[in-house]
Amino acid sequence: MARKQETSLAERTVTSASWNIVASLVKVVVLFIRSVLLARWLPVEAFGVYALANSITALTAPLPNFGMESAFLHRAPETEDEEHAAAVHFTLKTIFTLVWAGALAVGMLVLAEKADRIVMLAIVAVRAGIQLTETPRLILTRRVVHRRLAVIQLLNAILSTAIALGIASYKPTVWALVATDLVMLLLSFLALYVWRPVWRPHWAWDLRATRYFLSFGGRAFLATLLARALERTDDLWTGLFLGKTPLSFYSRAYRFANYPRTILATPLNTVAGGTYAELKETRASLSRAFFRVNAFLVRGGFLLAGLLALVAPEFIRLLLGEKWLPMLDAFRFMLVYALFDPIKVTVGKLFVAVGKPELIVRARSIQLAVMVAGLFSLGIPFGITGVALAVDLMLVVGIAILLWQARAYVDFSVTRLFAAPLAALVAGLSLSLLVVSLPGLGGSDWRTGLMKALVFTVTYGIFMLLLERRYILEALRMVSSRLVVRRRKG
Repeated sequence: MARKQETSLAERTVTSASWNIVASLVKVVVLFIRSVLLARWLPVEAFGVYALANSITALTAPLPNFGMESAFLHRAPETEDEEHAAAVHFTLKTIFTLVWAGALAVGMLVLAEKADRIVMLAIVAVRAGIQLTETPRLILTRRVVHRRLAVIQLLNAILSTAIALGIASYKPTVWALVATDLVMLLLSFLALYVWRPVWRPHWAWDLRATRYFLSFGGRAFLATLLARALERTDDLWTGLFLGKTPLSFYSRAYRFANYPRTILATPLNTVAGGTYAELKETRASLSRAFFRVNAFLVRGGFLLAGLLALVAPEFIRLLLGEKWLPMLDAFRFMLVYALFDPIKVTVGKLFVAVGKPELIVRARSIQLAVMVAGLFSLGIPFGITGVALAVDLMLVVGIAILLWQARAYVDFSVTRLFAAPLAALVAGLSLSLLVVSLPGLGGSDWRTGLMKALVFTVTYGIFMLLLERRYILEALRMVSSRLVVRRRKG
């Protein structure tokens, strides 16, 4: 019976991941085009205003969440009745969101510059609305059924891009960026609450369930707050200490460096939490799932991050324009962050699944201390490049601590996880730089960029085939067997 349940979960995981990956691939193309065109059309300062407002709302977003999403996903007696648990979650979420949004609005009115005040208030209102669509999202995540969520992502990317580009072409202001959040709110409300609703929103009060949500959520809250601080403190610090224009460059460097994560990590980590939760009682199965998710993230991440680092100068000059060249070094260093950050996320989901969210707190506390020290020691003398270096240092320290803690719950080999893709990355980078240094290959950004990309991709692929041929064939056999089973059932 357990084996059958694991097979069913594997099929749901593969199906959900497939939907998410397909949606992410299409989404990343659309969002990439949008980011490029907005970078060319909008003034540099517009991105700084939006990034500052975004960092404030995102940094404080764990307050209305209070870790309750982890409590809902964690399988416990208090959440076995999904309908009732969802109503209690929605009730608490509504109360917390109203308090959070009201406090932020007052803060914006008092502290924000007059020119930016309306933009910041609009972002707070829209983000509060998005918070109230979380309950049906959690229901789908808990069931490991992600098709609707993937479709929402895809439609949001297309519709928000069309509207943002339309506004930017008519009047290039920061409101083109704010419009993307508004589209997400409207689409989420329609897709989750109106059209074939996942769950009909209503309030309910249950002291036992409330106590569980707040107790479990409280344990996860600090870890979530620290995670958000690790993600957003660099933006906030840059805006406050270096200014809006450096923040514009830094935010765009972060945005473009994170495309590898958008393609690979987001769809897998969306599915991983529910998968880990169902396998938490079987260490061998949980270990296999943990290693497969992270191995895929590392191998795909090394390929995409290495490729982007190589072609960064040509990419900026050809697509974004000369005005964005100040972000070059920060962009390259941010690729290191984008490469390893998904592992931090998936290990965090593992600890939530096994009911130990507090284990994340120590690692993230150390990370935050390292990053704050790095921001002041590196950010002030070296600008946004120093900020990116501080973030990389923070991440390396955190990954080491988290993987060490994860060994208590899963079995994996760090060498097997990193050795082969690291060797392929070094070989690809070295050979690419050697080839483009040959006489006659310079003088054209298109020529050098394409040559770098071709040499690196081929070299990386050859090394991975040589070093991991057996594992690649095993993965292909597993996927093909799943497809055969599904075809027979169909």
